[in-house]
Amino acid sequence: MTTISDNTVSPALLNAMNPSKAGAASAEGIAGTQDRFMKLLITQMKNQDPLNPMDNAQVTSQMAQLSTVTGIEKLNASMASMQSSYQASQTMQATSLIGHGVLVPGSSAMLADGKAVLGIELPAAADKVTVTIRDGAGKAIHKIELGEQAAGTLPLAWDGKTDSGAAAANGQYSFDVTASSAGSAIKAGTLAFGQVGSVSTGASGVKLNLTNGASATMADVREII
Repeated sequence: MTTISDNTVSPALLNAMNPSKAGAASAEGIAGTQDRFMKLLITQMKNQDPLNPMDNAQVTSQMAQLSTVTGIEKLNASMASMQSSYQASQTMQATSLIGHGVLVPGSSAMLADGKAVLGIELPAAADKVTVTIRDGAGKAIHKIELGEQAAGTLPLAWDGKTDSGAAAANGQYSFDVTASSAGSAIKAGTLAFGQVGSVSTGASGVKLNLTNGASATMADVREII
């Protein structure tokens, strides 16, 4: 796995952006397949039984098989090239997020000096939304009543105050959200905040490494803060 941080561009990224070698190798593989097939067909025709020669249907059938195999190999080569180009593009987009905060699926919130950022995701508009923040033991210490909210992503800030007015200690907390519309529950999602420290590329694709130790994919990012 190769890690890209700040303004450093890795050899893996450069190779991904210049897939000409892989393309050349694929082209040679297709040409080699065609050459081997034609040699086999010519040899077969040279050594055929004069009293029982190959008919046109047999030749046509074998040529059709060659066309099918060649087409599949070309398609595979094109798909590999497209995948390489897509990953290179996604990597460049991901590196632009280094140093930025993002909201990704998660239910934790880190409180530091009376500040914590979290978020929720609503699949539909709701007329009542409540966020409950819990301590390490799972006990509810603060509720945020958001009232009516539109569908979409909503970033939130918590000042570290509990329902009793006391200041919560620095550290990690969890939270959950309940939402409803006209009395019917809506399945809302929770979003955790993290800062992108670096980007990794590997067999599994592009990964954002967050400074809190978590990781996420580009598809996980719901909002950039």
